[in-house]
Amino acid sequence: MAEKIKYKKIRVRGHRVVLNRGVGGDTGITVILTIFGLFMFLPMYYVVIQAFKPLDELFMFPPRFYVVNPTLDNFKDLFILMGDSWVPFSRYIFNTVFISLAGTGGNLFLASMTAYALSKMHFPGRSLMFKLIVTSLMFHATVNQVTHFILISSFGWLDTYLAIIVPSLASTMGLYLMKQFMETNVPDTVLESARLDGASELKIYWTIAMPMVKPAALTLIIETFRGLWASGASIYIHSEQLKTFSYAIGQILSGGISRSGAGAASTVVMMLVPIMVFVINQSKVIETMGSSGMKD
Repeated sequence: MAEKIKYKKIRVRGHRVVLNRGVGGDTGITVILTIFGLFMFLPMYYVVIQAFKPLDELFMFPPRFYVVNPTLDNFKDLFILMGDSWVPFSRYIFNTVFISLAGTGGNLFLASMTAYALSKMHFPGRSLMFKLIVTSLMFHATVNQVTHFILISSFGWLDTYLAIIVPSLASTMGLYLMKQFMETNVPDTVLESARLDGASELKIYWTIAMPMVKPAALTLIIETFRGLWASGASIYIHSEQLKTFSYAIGQILSGGISRSGAGAASTVVMMLVPIMVFVINQSKVIETMGSSGMKD
């Protein structure tokens, strides 16, 4: 009598095959992920509720994770202090927005073009160049500050927007991310077909390669924008007219304990824009992290 072979039933969810786990396994994993998610969300939640606490609750020990007497006075004090600044706060905001947008756009453009050349074009020294880029990731930005200062001073960029924007364009982390994603998600056969049809390399890069690496591009935009948005007082900028919003917030916080409420409110204001950018593009960021480094 032929031996009966047992086949496990394949579980399908949303037209996709999923791991053949039991209901108990799924429930356990969901509970664990929920606990970890709440734990990671706790610091952000604490920062937000701090902005709505009166001064007597701000300095309460041990700190409470809830507000007894919520108030908007902290935000009112923040806007009053912003209005009393001898440099209009609109100037600080303009500087921050301009630096963030210019640095993010330039970094995306240069990183993606360089990544396309390194991953899809063959030229002498390509491997060596990529090894140097990977090696540069080992060095913290603080190590290069003296070199950066000498270069920026030599180019005459001190006390200009270029002192902050240009170094952000050379971020090798974004270049590494884009290169790895292009190698995985942009098939060489598609590019060869476009070349046979007479398309130029610039057109192939812009109309074929870039749409295929949109998740990585959005991830790079979020990370670069977040770093530039939070950039404070720079050693290259001395003019008050060119300082950023983060620097102005730091000046408010230096006013003593009486400004702690306004400082808590300013932290929430600083968080809003990067959080909104991330929430809008979070699905693409998760897709980037899930597929980078994987090859068929």
